Amino acid sequence: MMISTKGRYALRVLVDMAEHQAGGCYVPLREIAARQEISEKYLESIVKLLVHENILLGVRGKGGGGSREHEAPAG
Repeated sequence: MMISTKGRYALRVLVDMAEHQAGGCYVPLREIAARQEISEKYLESIVKLLVHENILLGVRGKGGGGSREHEAPAG
């Protein structure tokens, strides 16, 4: 099965957010881009798609970033 580059990067973003999101805070896209070595502009296009599909919550402006829409089930 072939997964597109955008799909691979989307998975990397979701894993990064899961690892670095503390207490429901938003994770700045700039930090994700730096950690994952992805262009911020390319990351913005990926996050836009994830927000549109209700996978992530996105907040613009100071203190904004991305947040996972749903928490993983406990257990």
